[in-house]
Amino acid sequence: MSEQWLPTLITETPQAGFELAVTLSRRGVKTTQPDVEVLKKLRSVYANDADSLTAASQVIAINFQTIAAANNYWRG
Repeated sequence: MSEQWLPTLITETPQAGFELAVTLSRRGVKTTQPDVEVLKKLRSVYANDADSLTAASQVIAINFQTIAAANNYWRG
């Protein structure tokens, strides 16, 4: 069983929520491709491709939407 690294989606601020969204997105990639050498090899490909960067931004945005909803959009 894997370690529990995500105890909650609740964050203090939208900034912290965005940072969590980035972490979720990066972990998703790492989970999908666990071979670090392959990840390093592919990084130069997607880092220079506008479509790949746009897709990565979309994944982050979707994760941020989820976190924002979990935080009731940081409304008091």
